[in-house]
Amino acid sequence: MARTYDVIVVGVGAMGSAACWRLAQRGLRVLGLERFTIPNRMGSSHGVNRIIRLAYFEDPAYVPLLLRAYELWRDTEREAGKQLLHITRALDVGRADGRLVSGALESCRTHNLDHEVLDAAETMRRFPAHNIPSDFVALVEPQGGFVACEAAVTSQAKLARRAGADIHECEAMIEWTATANGVRVRTEHETYEAGNLILSSGAWVGEHVSELRGKAVPERQALGWFETKRPELFTPAAFPVSILETEDGGHPYQFPEWGVPGFKIGLYHHMNEHGAADTLARETSAKDEALLRGIVERYFPAASGKILDLQTCLFTNTRDEHFVVDVLPATPQVVVASPCSGHGFKFASVMGEVLADLATGKRPRFDLSLFALSRRGL
Repeated sequence: MARTYDVIVVGVGAMGSAACWRLAQRGLRVLGLERFTIPNRMGSSHGVNRIIRLAYFEDPAYVPLLLRAYELWRDTEREAGKQLLHITRALDVGRADGRLVSGALESCRTHNLDHEVLDAAETMRRFPAHNIPSDFVALVEPQGGFVACEAAVTSQAKLARRAGADIHECEAMIEWTATANGVRVRTEHETYEAGNLILSSGAWVGEHVSELRGKAVPERQALGWFETKRPELFTPAAFPVSILETEDGGHPYQFPEWGVPGFKIGLYHHMNEHGAADTLARETSAKDEALLRGIVERYFPAASGKILDLQTCLFTNTRDEHFVVDVLPATPQVVVASPCSGHGFKFASVMGEVLADLATGKRPRFDLSLFALSRRGL
């Protein structure tokens, strides 16, 4: 006989671990299934830290979720007894009429967020690690910073287990099927049943949800940590997290030196390498380093020392680069969470709450229409 639960969560990364905890907190019988270890470097929830910011250039509709995410990250810290959210300020740097700065400014104005806009000269005076063109500006957001990502996933999973959830590592789902009373999930080791299912399987979600096949596209990313020539310019106090819109429209993102040696940088859509999650290369290459080094030498020359570490991770992109958070129309007992198109980690704390609501028939407090499976842009 299959083991039974109230809710099964497939994928115990950032959002899945948060969902397991919030569901278990509510007294539900929860099973979390993770195909790798917790944490791991095979998915989308690693890399030491991830940016969190309120001045959301992608769409002002994200801001209410972010305000709640900040509250819940602090709640997670209190419960875990560990700091996870670090405030450094955040910079959005580019031309004033570019998508990045104008979009961030729209969110600030829509939601009355604290911010200021600096010209290029003042930006480089305050933040001398930056070397930017004279026609660039920087939007400074005082509440920006980063979340310690592996520590956050581990903390949420531990809190879920403490609240009574069963979390199975190294147990991949083979298939799920709808039943008269909910769902049946078959793994490499066993079969389970539950009233509801949350699919938060990241780069594998397109393989698990037919509605997302060909629409949730895994993409290989690379992250680099470079030795700094002037370390004092890259401390968390001196160097806010930042996103840059370059002259050619690229979006590199940067972190101060923290946790591990080196200045961390990545580039959205790195080399535009797409494919099935299990076929994308996890090894790094000289091309990865060269692409990132070119950005460092141009815009952050004081960090152009030797490469200290290179890692890969997977983004999973939709066409409009917005999330998918919805129930399946034909099987409303199944909730789909993500893909997050490379900007979702910061939302994990609030998405745990949202997913727990959706899986228990409770209406979330937020407008999730931007993330609907039925939207035209998906």
